[in-house]
Amino acid sequence: MKLETVVEQTIERVGRQIILGAPLGLGKANPIINAFYQYARQHSDIELTIFTALSLAVPAAGSGLQQRFLQPFLDRHFGENYPHLAYLDDLNNGSLPANIRVCEFYMQSGSGLKKPLRQQQYISSNYTHVARDMRDIGVNVICQLVAARQQPDGSYKYSLSCNPDVTLDLAELLADKREQVALLALVNPELPYMAGDAEISAEFFDAIIDEPSFYYRPFAVPRNPVNTEEHLIGMYASTLIRDGGTLQIGIGALGDAICHATVMRQQQQQQYQQLLQAFQVNQRYPDLLARSGDTQPFSEGLYAASEMFMDGFIHLYKADVLKRKVYDDVGLQMVLNLLSPEQQQPAPLLQALAAEGVINHALRPHEVSWLQHWGLLDQQVQWQNHHLCLEQLKTPANIDQERDFCHRIEPFIGSGLRHGKLLHAAFFLGSQWFYDTLNQMPDAERDQFSMTRVSRINQLYRGEALDRVQRHRARFINTCMKMTLLGAAVSDQLADGQVVSGVGGQYNFVAMAHALDDSRSILMLRSTRYGRKGLQSNIVWEYPHHTIPRHLRDIVITEYGIADLRSKTDEHCIQALLCICDSRFQQELLQQAKAAGKLSADWDIPDRYRHNSPVEMRRRLASLGGDLLPTWPFGSDLHKVEMQLAKALKWLVKQPGWRKLWLIVRPAGANRYPEAIARMQLDAAIGLRQKIWRRLLLHSLKNTTI
Repeated sequence: MKLETVVEQTIERVGRQIILGAPLGLGKANPIINAFYQYARQHSDIELTIFTALSLAVPAAGSGLQQRFLQPFLDRHFGENYPHLAYLDDLNNGSLPANIRVCEFYMQSGSGLKKPLRQQQYISSNYTHVARDMRDIGVNVICQLVAARQQPDGSYKYSLSCNPDVTLDLAELLADKREQVALLALVNPELPYMAGDAEISAEFFDAIIDEPSFYYRPFAVPRNPVNTEEHLIGMYASTLIRDGGTLQIGIGALGDAICHATVMRQQQQQQYQQLLQAFQVNQRYPDLLARSGDTQPFSEGLYAASEMFMDGFIHLYKADVLKRKVYDDVGLQMVLNLLSPEQQQPAPLLQALAAEGVINHALRPHEVSWLQHWGLLDQQVQWQNHHLCLEQLKTPANIDQERDFCHRIEPFIGSGLRHGKLLHAAFFLGSQWFYDTLNQMPDAERDQFSMTRVSRINQLYRGEALDRVQRHRARFINTCMKMTLLGAAVSDQLADGQVVSGVGGQYNFVAMAHALDDSRSILMLRSTRYGRKGLQSNIVWEYPHHTIPRHLRDIVITEYGIADLRSKTDEHCIQALLCICDSRFQQELLQQAKAAGKLSADWDIPDRYRHNSPVEMRRRLASLGGDLLPTWPFGSDLHKVEMQLAKALKWLVKQPGWRKLWLIVRPAGANRYPEAIARMQLDAAIGLRQKIWRRLLLHSLKNTTI
C-alpha cells in the first residue's frame, strides 16, 4: 500500500484538518508522519498539527576532524535507511509552512534551544496528562510503530512494544469518537514484541502497513561514557536503594552510573565497601543509611516501576539484582509481602491466602480458577461437589492448617507462581544491545518485563491499592539541572524560559515518593557546569522558576555527597545543601542565605565539607588504585580505536587557540598510532589542511590514554 493512499483515505475519514498524535521517542512511525507532512506541504488547504515528543534525530557529523570521526560511526550505528523526520529541519530553521504546526511536550535535551518555533509551540504538561491534552486539542489521527506476531491459525497479533504509554490511554479517551478517529500502524520486525497490556488485536487499528520497503533499524541511543563525577553520584545513590524495594531511574550517564554502582554492590562487595570508605559514606550518613539505605548485597532483590525501560534494568537483571517479582492482584501481592521467600511455596502460600481472607477455606469454583491462573493449582484440576479432582485423585476442596495439608494437597499443586513481573514501564528506549537482548529472550523470559500505559506507572490513581502493595520501599531517582538552597529543583528550562527538555514524569514520581510509605525521591545533579561565564554552581540561592517545588524536597545528591531534606527546616535544608556544593561557591552561597535571614549568623560550614573539589575527589580515588569506575561500565558502541580517538578529540577541543597553534608548529614525531590515523583517513594526508589535522591528532593521542 502506498503511504500517499493511506493519507488520502485518512483525510476522507477525518477531514482536511488533521491533528496527528504520535508517541514519543522510538514508537513514531516516521514514514507515515513524513507522508502526512509532505502531503500537507503540497496541499495548502490541509491544516496539519503534529502533537508528539522526543523527536529523535541522527546527530549531524559536523565538519573537519569531527566529521571524519563521526560519519563512519553514524553510518554504521544508525544504518543508511533510517527515515529522518521531515518536519524537524523546517521546525529547527523556522520554515514550517503556514498550514503546519508541530507541538512537543518533551524534547531531546537542548535540541530546541534558540529555535523559536519549537519554543513557542512547546506544551508544558505532565506525561500523565498528555493523553488528555491530545484529546482536548482534537487529535483525530494516531500513528505508531508496532511489532507483529503470526498466530497458529495464520492471523496476526500486534504489540505496541516500546510505546503503549499514551496510546492506550488516548484510545480509551477517544472511544466515544472512534468513528471520527483513524489509528494507523506501521510494522517493524526489528521492534521487540512485548506481550501483556502492550499486545493488541488487528481490530485496534484502522490500517496496518506491513511492507519490507518501510522496514528500518529502530533508533538506538549510543552508549555514553561515564565520568568520575557521575560515577560518584551513582555510588551515593546506590546506598539508598533498599533490598526488597522498588526502583525507578532514567537513561543517560547518571542512570548507567547508578546501575554500575548497584551491580558493584551486588557482585564486588569488597571493592564497593572500599569505595564507600574512601568517601566516608557510612561515617557521614549513619542515620540516613540506617533509616533509608543499605550497602549490602541484595537477597530479595528489586522490582522496577519506571516510566522508562532502558539498558540499565537489563544489566541489573543479569546481575541478579532485579529479581523481585510482583503480581497484578492486590490480595496475592499483599500476602506475598508478608511471607519470606521460603514461605512462598504453593502449599504454605495457599494456607496464608486463606488465613488472610484472600480466598475461602472452602474453595469455590471461581477461586480454583483464580489459583490455577497464578500457578498454585494444576491446570487440570476440577472442582466437583466441593472436592478437587485430578484424574483418579480426589480431595476435599478445603484449605486448613492441619499438618497433613501439605501432603494431601501435593498432587494437586501447580508448577508454582506464574505471571510475575520484574518491571512495569510505559516506554522504552536504549542501545542496539538493549533491543537485541530483548529480541533474543525466550517469550517467557521477556514477558517478565511488562509494558503498559503511563497512567498506570506514573501515578497512583489507576489501581492505588495494587500500586501500594507492589511499590514498597520505592526509590524514584531522577536528574535535575539546578537546585535552590531552599530545595526547589529546576529540571526542564533555563532562567529565560528556554525549554531544555520537558517536565516528563518527574513531578509525578516526586509526588508519588511522598505519597507512598517508606519511599523516597532522589534528585541528582552535578555540582557545577561550564557556561558562557565560565564555571558556575548548579546549587544556587534562587531561580526564577522551578519544576519541583520546595515543599516536595526530599533527597539531593551531587558528586560531593547526600543532602536529606525531608521534614527539615529551611535552615537545616540550606546547611545540608551547602555541604554538597563545590567549595569554590560555598562562601558566596553562605552569605546569600545569611543576608536573607534564613541562616544563623554564627553558623559556618563544617571543616570536613570545605574540601569539595575535583582535586580532592580524585585524590581519594587514587588512594584505592585500580579502575573501579570505568569510563564505559557496560560497553561501548565505539570500536577500541574509536574510544581512543574520542578521548583524544575531547582533549583537543579543550585546548585554547594558542596551544593548538603551538601543537601545529611543533614536530609530531613518528606515527605511533597507525590504526587511529588510518581510521581518520589521514594516513596519506593530502594538502596543508589534512597535514595540520594529522599533526594535531598525533599530539592529542600522545597526551591521552584510554
